[in-house]
Amino acid sequence: GFLDHVALGNEEWNPWEGDEKNELVASQQRYEANLKMIKNARAHLEQTSLRIQIWGKAAIGLYLWQHIFGGHLEPADVTAQWREGSQKAGKTYFSFITGPSVVPGYFSVEAENVVLVLNGREKAKITYATQWLHYAQTLIQTHKIQHVVVVLLGNEQCNNDWIQPYLKRNGGFVNLLFVTYDYALVNEEDIFQWPLGVATYRNFPAVEPSWSMLRDPRSYLCNFLGTVYKNSSRETLMEILKQDGLDRLCWIAAREQWQPQETNESFKNYQDALLQSDLTLCPVGINTECYRIYEACSYGSLPVVEDVMTSGDCGNSSVYHSAPLQLLKTMGAPFIFIKNWKELPAVLEKEKKMSLQEKIQRRKKLIEWYQNFKAWMRQKFINTLENSFLPSDKG
Repeated sequence: GFLDHVALGNEEWNPWEGDEKNELVASQQRYEANLKMIKNARAHLEQTSLRIQIWGKAAIGLYLWQHIFGGHLEPADVTAQWREGSQKAGKTYFSFITGPSVVPGYFSVEAENVVLVLNGREKAKITYATQWLHYAQTLIQTHKIQHVVVVLLGNEQCNNDWIQPYLKRNGGFVNLLFVTYDYALVNEEDIFQWPLGVATYRNFPAVEPSWSMLRDPRSYLCNFLGTVYKNSSRETLMEILKQDGLDRLCWIAAREQWQPQETNESFKNYQDALLQSDLTLCPVGINTECYRIYEACSYGSLPVVEDVMTSGDCGNSSVYHSAPLQLLKTMGAPFIFIKNWKELPAVLEKEKKMSLQEKIQRRKKLIEWYQNFKAWMRQKFINTLENSFLPSDKG
């Protein structure tokens, strides 16, 4: 607008024309000086900065990159053989690669620091993950890379012993480990808890909160779409919903067998259920932490979490007073935690009495909390890597 006005001054008499020309020259000089300053700062950053390449070899890599880092991938097509993205964060330049074409030895290693995202949920996945670790080890031995960090989708019962020998503290080469679930060996020094996140393997999207998501009345008090395992607390949940006729107020779709692959229709149904319910019921499965918790947060549907430890080797409650879901609780997750589904009727009674205004405030709080949680995880991840790999200024 400023430039248009100056051009106009040539056609019509303008008493301030001289001043404007001087101001224009001065602002041009300021602009160039600023540009120079930015260039210098960039050059300085480039000298001190860290380059980190993330190899996404498990679906939780997409949660890390697209949800926590808010990064983009090219091409956008989720079935592409090779997808990549990059961003500058803190003093670090991150690049991310994923897809079936990312195979050991068949892509260029572009940084001395590598984050390897792996799946260690079951035997076959561990075999595949181990091949990647051996490839990284070779690169360390041949001085192609300096540091390796692993982000691991851990086993739901926290049987992650297989990764231990690879950690630096045990004579291996992996500097830092970020691992899902309440793994008992998390120490906040070189082993950190990482959120499970949403089911990116089912292409659950990074959801942008909308006006209607925050403010529209929702048709259902609660939802539960999922598998009801024999002799599980989920059977108790179903009985309680039926006996009080509460299933008429909630969107309930139970099935007897788990389906790893969604149809487009079942996936749309699930997203609609989250969007149309004030509460999302989150009964425990093999582990207390499930994708559903994070997916509900994405749509502003408050998780009602069954807060009990599952069997296995995850965080021992007698040692970890806040296990399970230590990470979420430490971050002050504003969820409803219950020990037994018998508490649900009272929760839903209270729900019926809430005004839309109160629900809107709660949704805002939940969505804001979830955005802050992701931002905090991102910052913690970056800080941990920078503190570990950048030379300290202490001389």
